[in-house]
Amino acid sequence: MTSPSAQTPPVAASSLHTPVIGWFEQHARDLPWRRPEAGAWGVMVSEFMLQQTPVNRVLPVYEQWLARWPRPADLAAEAPGEAVRAWGRLGYPRRALRLHGAAQAITERHGGDVPSEHAQLLALPGIGEYTAAAVASFAYGQRHAVLDTNVRRVFARAATGVQYPPNATTAAERKLARALLPEEDERAAKWAAATMELGALVCTARNENCDRCPIAARCSWRLAGKPAHEGPPRKGQTYAGTDRQVRGRLLAVLRDAVAPVPQAALDAVWEEPVQRARALDGLVADGLVEPLADGRYRLPMT
Repeated sequence: MTSPSAQTPPVAASSLHTPVIGWFEQHARDLPWRRPEAGAWGVMVSEFMLQQTPVNRVLPVYEQWLARWPRPADLAAEAPGEAVRAWGRLGYPRRALRLHGAAQAITERHGGDVPSEHAQLLALPGIGEYTAAAVASFAYGQRHAVLDTNVRRVFARAATGVQYPPNATTAAERKLARALLPEEDERAAKWAAATMELGALVCTARNENCDRCPIAARCSWRLAGKPAHEGPPRKGQTYAGTDRQVRGRLLAVLRDAVAPVPQAALDAVWEEPVQRARALDGLVADGLVEPLADGRYRLPMT
């Protein structure tokens, strides 16, 4: 039996474009990375920061980041540890190192300008398929399928009649996303942003607001009576007591320090020694922390 996500969309793609894009033009949030002055670098920074992090937490860090490093070359000239420091409490700090690496590559390979070609974006360190498509679409108005969690959920419900998409993006989802893309570049780029916003504000993971949805009358999942999710259980992320929490506390000490810190300062943040050592070893292995010969630690300098 063919899975719902592999079926031909039961609704015509063209019937979705106008209402979704029209809704976006009226209801889109005024976010700094959507303004013309943000440029491709501003879009790229936002895409790194917004991965697994809500907009309200990203906004102040984004503003500070762009004020300090308005161009890739400005960031590339700094030590990678400064990127980790400026990342603050956004979480998943390896993203800061990846963004720093991308800035260095942009400076070295492209004269400091974020490339516009999808293949060149994809070749940058730390850039995956989603980020390359997002930057090409949002910064340069190109026609690409941009599949984040919000877009995947909108497509799962509107086009294939299921409540949630698979846990990992599938080939069938990519095929569906390409089939739903408008033909014109500019309209396709607007569609990408509009479906993302629709998933973030209306077609949310929980408590979706179908009364506000511009395509509720065409939504396959709603028309089917909103059948419950039948796939693998959707597990919520835990934080308290995890290695992630320990890593965060260790990094907080190093971010706040103006000089390398002794082992004792790190030992004080978590009582359980085995978990603490494992978390610190992981930070070192990930390049987020640099151990010194005298037993002290600092954010990475190279």
